[in-house]
Amino acid sequence: MSSTTKKVFIDGSAGTTGLRIRERLSSRDDLELLLLSEELRKDPSARRDALNAADVAFLCLPDAAAVESASLVENPDTVVIDTSTAHRTKDGWEYGFPELEGRRERLAKAKRIANPGCHASGFIALVEPLVRAGIVAADEKLSAFSLTGYSGGGKKMIGEYGEQVSSFAEATEDKTGNREQVTGNRELFLGGRQYALGQSHKHLPEMVKVCGLLHAPCFSPIVVPHYSGMEVTVSLFGRNLAAIRECYREYYGSGNGLVFFADDPAAAEGGFLSSAGLSGSDAMTVSAYGNDERIILVARFDNLGKGASGAAIQNMNIALGCDERTGLVCS
Repeated sequence: MSSTTKKVFIDGSAGTTGLRIRERLSSRDDLELLLLSEELRKDPSARRDALNAADVAFLCLPDAAAVESASLVENPDTVVIDTSTAHRTKDGWEYGFPELEGRRERLAKAKRIANPGCHASGFIALVEPLVRAGIVAADEKLSAFSLTGYSGGGKKMIGEYGEQVSSFAEATEDKTGNREQVTGNRELFLGGRQYALGQSHKHLPEMVKVCGLLHAPCFSPIVVPHYSGMEVTVSLFGRNLAAIRECYREYYGSGNGLVFFADDPAAAEGGFLSSAGLSGSDAMTVSAYGNDERIILVARFDNLGKGASGAAIQNMNIALGCDERTGLVCS
């Protein structure tokens, strides 16, 4: 193994994000994955040793466990990338969205990186450049909704949807016309299922802080019946649509990173924009539609890609001085 090989430890590698990071890094010859046996996976001493032996440690844990795990890191050279919500608005942690102005340079030096939330990533990609340009005021009260594939809900939701959606597919192939097979809870999984109805979604604090807003947006996240993919939409009134498009074109036009301005992706989809349009990709596209009276801003990406493991690997690459797209799917 090369002397330049970097050691990586994933604390919480059994969860959805941890598993994907592990799978995607396992084929890289510039990295050595530090692995714990099943009996040591939750052992504090073994985890402490692995965390401090790593050049990069990913925390793929619930919030409280991530805080505890971060406290175990004493090696000043270990870069910690936390995929939980715990540190996204905390002082001393760099927010891991390198496409935002000035962030890439800070991430290259950071030892504590908070990976962005999936819904928040789309909202921030759309709103932060417009606040910076003065097109959206800091005190503006915004409204947004987000469609997400069910994989964002973790193993339990993946299991629920896998069972219910496949059961419906079997029922619809039945030629008897027996509707009883698809009634009840099963049908609930076939449409969009809105949640966080109390307007207290866990991604709201980072949306506010990173965008420099004074008010949290009115936000509606919606689970849809496909495995992965995400589409975040923000609506605006009374703006110059051409100016917004030009702002995005300039802000994301450097060719670096994973966020790109897409002039009219709906043209290739017959006037539609599918929330699964970038499933399997680590890229994100931002677009603006409408007219100067009513405008919708749309970010599309994969909730498991730029919304989770792809972003985490991008941040790791930057921290290690690699090309930030190494091991990522950018199309």
